[in-house]
Amino acid sequence: MNRKTKKIVKSILKGILLFVICFLIIFPFLWMIMVSLRDRVDIFNPGDWFVTPTLKNYIQIIEVNGIFDYFINSIIVSVATTLISLLIGGFAAYGFARYNWKKREDRAFFALSQKFLPGMAVVIPYFMMAAFFNLLDTRILLIICYTTFNIPFTIWMMRGFIEDLPRELEEAAFVDGCTRMQVLYKIILPLVTPGLVATAIFCVINSWNEFVFANFLTTISAKTVPTSVMMYLSVSGVQWGEMAATGVLAVLPVLIFAICVQKHMIRGLTFGAVKG
Repeated sequence: MNRKTKKIVKSILKGILLFVICFLIIFPFLWMIMVSLRDRVDIFNPGDWFVTPTLKNYIQIIEVNGIFDYFINSIIVSVATTLISLLIGGFAAYGFARYNWKKREDRAFFALSQKFLPGMAVVIPYFMMAAFFNLLDTRILLIICYTTFNIPFTIWMMRGFIEDLPRELEEAAFVDGCTRMQVLYKIILPLVTPGLVATAIFCVINSWNEFVFANFLTTISAKTVPTSVMMYLSVSGVQWGEMAATGVLAVLPVLIFAICVQKHMIRGLTFGAVKG
């Protein structure tokens, strides 16, 4: 076997391997779509691949269960959490990147370590404090909880982007008479926009997919899309069709959003990777 033949065989094997990996990753989602388009009787006959699709499950969760109300909650909470996290985390990241103070790195690690904490470890204290302040089952409570975990991530991301910028740019602006806020608004912010967009994307996705806090701290009014699948679990059984339809509708916004902003995400993550 000559070198050219070996190269062709190697490329074919790589292609087959990538196809198998992609199929294994996509198959659960495809299976969920298939289940969402089946009648309750057909769901328990998985060997029958050719069944007449139906939209009964989607009609049930939209018209009867009001799934769009949960979508509104998820959108409001995700957007508000992202904006607050970027505002607070951005200023904190600039402080960690540009100011020197005692034990700065220790405090930066402490801020980042809050992201390592699992939600289940603090959900009971959050529940007790929310009950004391009468905030249970409110969007404000979810925004506070999500912001607490998104700010450390924002600081970690934005600090790296800001540190990649040369200090000489700020010093030149100070010489020209700019204040610190003017430097942030006119110099730093435009230059770190790709990183800011990438950070915002991850904050939105993390907030949208969060389950623990939304499940334990809400009941009806502030329930989000991921937790709505719990409505289809009961002592009489699992409503697989409605649950699958809810899962499809919950995944689609994030999937479409990720596809639309993937260029900005890649640009932001590679920002500052190559220095001239």
